[in-house]
Amino acid sequence: MRTYHLSIVLAFLPLGVIAQEQSAPAEEQPVPTQQTEVQQPQEVSNQAKEQPQKKSSPIFTGFSGGMMIHGGYLFSDDPRKVFSSSGLGNEDYVKGLPQKGFCFGLGGALRVHLLDHIHVGAEGFVSTMPLMGTGSNIRSGWGGGFCDVYTTFGKIHPFIGITVGGGAMRRLYVPDQAASVSYMTSDSTYYNAAYTKTPFFLLDPYIGLEISLRAHLALLIRIDYMLPFGKTNSRLTDNVKWSNFMSPSGPRLYVGVMFGKNK
Repeated sequence: MRTYHLSIVLAFLPLGVIAQEQSAPAEEQPVPTQQTEVQQPQEVSNQAKEQPQKKSSPIFTGFSGGMMIHGGYLFSDDPRKVFSSSGLGNEDYVKGLPQKGFCFGLGGALRVHLLDHIHVGAEGFVSTMPLMGTGSNIRSGWGGGFCDVYTTFGKIHPFIGITVGGGAMRRLYVPDQAASVSYMTSDSTYYNAAYTKTPFFLLDPYIGLEISLRAHLALLIRIDYMLPFGKTNSRLTDNVKWSNFMSPSGPRLYVGVMFGKNK
């Protein structure tokens, strides 16, 4: 009998050990208290305050474009240097070409905004300087890429920049006494009008203000002074400075509107 009872005890002993091992981890795990649950959100919020997230400023911050009208007062070198071989044989008529005067024109620009302080884009303009009321004029067409830097004071954005590009200048000269010009002689031919077209390169520094009117509309005011650069002579005649091709040149005042969107 003793052997029988001992065998039963030994048979059930492993089951008791297994049951004790399964119940032990549950007893060792601490029961979370209400105080611990309340402190966890406070600790997370404190860590978030101690380590604020850093936001990187985007490179592309917007775009804009618009039209501008302009007017200015331009100056020229001696016009006879440009027209000396144009076929106007009598220099008395060439002397009547003005060396300064008013101009007007129209153009536009497209640009992108970078880092909230830089404009990069392209622009193009046409400017006409009437002469003497005879149909004579000097007309310039130019374009190029530009870059300017601006800052912000409320709704006012002052800027300074430069345009690099090129274009062409067309000069049409009709003398006051065109009807009395003798355009045919025995040894040469003279004409009662002259037309020349010369290309040029330019540097055009400018300053201005942009005033925000609405969410996507701004008034633009700009002043520039075009500077030519290039060769020192051309096929027209010898010893002509490059500034003659570019002349007349001087300050221009631009007024226009820009439409766009900022991020």
